Amino acid sequence: MKEMSRERTSDRPDSRDKDGGGTFRRARRRGCAFCADDAAPIDYKDPQSLKYFVTERGKIVPRRISGNCAKHQRSITLAVKRARNIALLPFTSND
Repeated sequence: MKEMSRERTSDRPDSRDKDGGGTFRRARRRGCAFCADDAAPIDYKDPQSLKYFVTERGKIVPRRISGNCAKHQRSITLAVKRARNIALLPFTSND
């Protein structure tokens, strides 16, 4: 049988090469703002502080974007949902 050669067909340099490859460096993860500052409560009656955690379309910003810990992300989600229910925050944007 004929042996097939395994040659690289990609123009992209290999990350293991010394000349063209580099290592991917991750940005340092910032800590939770609510864990660092105990004086900042999460309150559903304050829509100005909750607007940072809601996109223009009305979606709740995920943990990996907002930088919150799991505990505070759950309480932010609950606060946003309560604020939406009593019409302090909109469910969707006005397009």
